[in-house]
Amino acid sequence: MNRTEMNVSTGELKNIPFVGAELDAWTAANAAYAAGADTRKAAEVRAERNTKLAKTDWTQGADTPQAIKAKYVPYRQALRDVPAQAGFPNTVVWPTQPE
Repeated sequence: MNRTEMNVSTGELKNIPFVGAELDAWTAANAAYAAGADTRKAAEVRAERNTKLAKTDWTQGADTPQAIKAKYVPYRQALRDVPAQAGFPNTVVWPTQPE
């Protein structure tokens, strides 16, 4: 990796390679930035998952027929398992909601 410096007097640009601690700092900063992007994406996916769960909360009420409850239990568990999927948060396979 290089950094670019300009000679203010001449306007000449020079590419100067990062070395030692500079290279280590640049590498660490890039890793932190990438981790932050994954953290934001994971939060977005979890928010979408939570919305899907909230929309089906009614299926687990005390007065809901057992046939409806039973149909939604695996779907709701699959939603809870989304963060455990390989490729999360960048690749998510959403379960199909029962009809």
